Amino acid sequence: MTNETLAGYANVSLYSAMAVFTIAMLCHAVYLAGLLPARDRAADRAPDRAVDRAADRSVERELVGAGGGGATAQAPSDATAARHHDEDVPARARTAAGIGSTTTWLGGMLLLLSVVLRGLSVDRWPLGNMFEFAVMGSMFTSLAYSIWSTKRDLRWLGLFITGPILLVLGMAVRVWYTEAAELLPSLQSYWLVIHVTVAVLATAVFTIGAAATGVYLVKDAFARSGRASVLDRFPDAPALERTAYGLHIVAFPLWTFTLIAGAIWARQAWASYWNWDPKEVWTFVIWVVYAAYLHSRATSGISRQTASYIALAGYACIIVNFAVVNVFFVGQHSYSGL
Repeated sequence: MTNETLAGYANVSLYSAMAVFTIAMLCHAVYLAGLLPARDRAADRAPDRAVDRAADRSVERELVGAGGGGATAQAPSDATAARHHDEDVPARARTAAGIGSTTTWLGGMLLLLSVVLRGLSVDRWPLGNMFEFAVMGSMFTSLAYSIWSTKRDLRWLGLFITGPILLVLGMAVRVWYTEAAELLPSLQSYWLVIHVTVAVLATAVFTIGAAATGVYLVKDAFARSGRASVLDRFPDAPALERTAYGLHIVAFPLWTFTLIAGAIWARQAWASYWNWDPKEVWTFVIWVVYAAYLHSRATSGISRQTASYIALAGYACIIVNFAVVNVFFVGQHSYSGL
């Protein structure tokens, strides 16, 4: 099989992934739409829930009296809460959420196939230009979300993950597409695999963190105003904020490693750890903004809302770094392929 054929199959897999992600996005949207009338039904069932909670407390007292542990006593309440949540959501919405989760998995695997075929077609690690970075970044984002969703109920987040992924893939094929080709001499190093792959992974986790942060800020704003919305069916605002914070805790060390590995590679390639290249500067700016977020998050005098806005500013810097600096700033990192 020729390299041109492999590159063609990689593109077919990519377009197939885009079609699948479109279905996933629509299904996640149907699920969220189904939550709105569910809120009214939930209010009608409030008296029944009060009875169930009283029954749960009775069961817990019996378990404690029988020597049961706290974790065992809590189980009936958790199971009842999960059951009520699904009962309050229309069957059509639950079905749509299931299809959305499955197609998100499928889209991520199709992107993985596209990345592998692209790499085989050029006999190198497929991270030599903006197009390849965008495809692999979308793959990491979708697979990270799908794997995480096996541990937690993340149906409420699906639309805010698949939507941006589809947007990035659309930009990749329409604006950033680059024909499969060999790497520039300066990129022919094992540091490409280490440095750029970790950067892509960090960006993927930052993307999920930004989505969770945005949802938190919107939900918190509605909660403060006292207005009802579909967000009432999402996790509580403090839980959303903690989720976003945890994601940033994971992504920040990855980005720190990206910065350090880039300096080491620059020393080998250009005989200097730091050259004030636009890409280097913006990578450091991103690190500083996210460091400010983590610091503000740990500072008692700064509200969680303010810290969250700093986190979104960090993600805005990532977008600028990728979509603006790569294209319009000339430097030693001018490898966009455009």
